Amino acid sequence: MGAVGLAVVEGARTRGASKIIAVDINSEKRIKGEAIGITDFINPKEIDIPVHQKIREMTDGGVHYSFECAGNADVLREAFLSTHDGWGLTVILGVHPSPRLLPLHPMELFDGRRIVASVFGDFKGKSQLPHFVKQYCMQGGIVKLDEFISHEMHFSRINEAFDLLLQGKSLRCLLHF
Repeated sequence: MGAVGLAVVEGARTRGASKIIAVDINSEKRIKGEAIGITDFINPKEIDIPVHQKIREMTDGGVHYSFECAGNADVLREAFLSTHDGWGLTVILGVHPSPRLLPLHPMELFDGRRIVASVFGDFKGKSQLPHFVKQYCMQGGIVKLDEFISHEMHFSRINEAFDLLLQGKSLRCLLHF
């Protein structure tokens, strides 16, 4: 439920998703998620079954789309297993710093689920940015970008801004010169 995860929530909301389930180990992020559009929240530390199992119970077999935004191979596996057999799609958005390989058995792909990766949400700045700006500014604020700025500070406080980000207390900090 960091900035990338909330961007996924915003995208799902603007596309009309009927159920948006967020997963984070920081329960404080639930409030921000609800303000943007999540319908359900799961903290893996507060349940006694694997996340994918909980999501499959909540959705009658799994979600159509899951998004891994943390850059964590274990989270990727849970996201993949949360999708519905036959048509589920997992999108990898998180940057995976470790040299670990994908935590999937090849036979799991024969259930009809798919996995892809995306850089910058496959956003095409030159052709899509004008439409995006229009959705933000001219169509009654369909896209909620202001929700992503959690703090504003003078540039001299940049170290404090980084500390807030690293502690998970900030989404994006707008620095003023």
